[in-house]
Amino acid sequence: MDLKAGDVVMLKSGGQPLTVAEVKDNEALCLWMGMEGDLFRETLPLAVLVQVEEDDEDEEDEDDDEE
Repeated sequence: MDLKAGDVVMLKSGGQPLTVAEVKDNEALCLWMGMEGDLFRETLPLAVLVQVEEDDEDEEDEDDDEE
């Protein structure tokens, strides 16, 4: 998996989306907002993460609004 800062990932076991802040060796520093607005950060092994596909429909909707 080729991750970079700004990518959105999730734990393979589920949960909420996490934003990658930094990738170093076989680990990614991830950030996410808790339910009460708290900011969390954790370094996780790449083996437990899966990249979330961006929703192309949102980009298409934005293009339609401009026309």
